[in-house]
Amino acid sequence: MWGIMTALLSGALMSLQGVFNTEVTRQTSEWVSAGWVQLTAFVTCGVIWLLNGRPSVSALFSVEPKYMLAGGIFGAFITYTVIKSMESLGPARSALLIVVAQILVAYGIELFGLFGVEKAAFEWRKALGAGVAIAGIIIFRS
Repeated sequence: MWGIMTALLSGALMSLQGVFNTEVTRQTSEWVSAGWVQLTAFVTCGVIWLLNGRPSVSALFSVEPKYMLAGGIFGAFITYTVIKSMESLGPARSALLIVVAQILVAYGIELFGLFGVEKAAFEWRKALGAGVAIAGIIIFRS
């Protein structure tokens, strides 16, 4: 149940962040806005780290494979692409496309066992679910 609640909160926060970032971008620029998001996220993480017992930051140097440390780079481009998609499509259409893309890529990662994720067997019901999501985009677009 906790996982479901956390996922729902994550989706809601992503939608709110997209709207906020789009407005900041309108008044500044894409990379100023994206930089601000990353900077404020860094400060927030720093404060929470200080309040959370200060686990060792040096553990980052032990992460293997090293490409797993690229999440922050993805974060910068996620911020930029969410801003641009919300700016051109609006929050609802943008969020719908983002979620469907997340489902398709995540399922692909599971199917092929990429990036250390345990390989999952193909399931028609999951493929059907992805198809329904794609149909939802077509219906929503109309």
